[in-house]
Parts: sequence; structure tokens; C-alpha cells
Amino acid sequence: MATQTEHFLREHPRDPVKNVEPLRTCVERLAACAQACTACADACLGEADSADLVACIRRNLDCADLCGTAEQVLTRRTEANVVLDRAILQACVQFCEHAAQECGTHAASHEHCRLCADTCVLCAEACRDMLATL
Repeated sequence: MATQTEHFLREHPRDPVKNVEPLRTCVERLAACAQACTACADACLGEADSADLVACIRRNLDCADLCGTAEQVLTRRTEANVVLDRAILQACVQFCEHAAQECGTHAASHEHCRLCADTCVLCAEACRDMLATL
């Protein structure tokens, strides 16, 4: 069953994507990553040891902001710019990897960090797959 994202990408009047799967997956995982990182940062703030999670909170918030922006940029298909798409995807890979690494250091004691790290890894993978199509 096609997702709403897929329908919009296929029906764009000026940029009907031929192979919609990598772009759809990337856009959806970027949105999921932004949400997961925001939720994880908030959960970290609620932890008793939140002072020990400052780096994790920062990495998550940075990753959430970048992934949210990339999701919006890649959804806009009119006059898409491959050079800029590449740049934002490469940045997302780096930010997702750093957030996943930082969350991974807390995953044993905080389930929200484990879930966030997993989501960041999936997002970085989707961004790499999308880069391969550009």
C-alpha cells in the first residue's frame, strides 16, 4: 500500500520521480528521525542523571533540526537542486551517525536512547541510499 508521501512524490506535476522508493524511504525516515531525536532529547531532560546526558541532548536536537529541514527540502520537488540535495543528505548522514553513536553510549541504561540510536542508523542508511541515486 502506497504511503501519502509516495502519492505526493508520484503526482508532482513538475518532477514525477521515476524511482520513488529511495526518495520516499528517505523522506519518511528523515521525519521519523527528527521525531525520535526530539523525543529522546526530551526524555533525557526528564532523567534523574540529565546532567550526564548533555552531549546526547545536544546531538539529538541538532540531528532533529537537520533531519526535519532535509525532509522539507527533499519533499519540495519543483526546481530541485541535486548539488544542494547531496549536501544536505551528506550532512544528515554525519549528524545521524554522531547522534546514534552518542545515544548508543547510553542505550544500556536508557531505552529511549536505544530506540533513537536505531532510528538514526536507519535514517543514515536511507540518506546514503538516496545519495546513491543522485
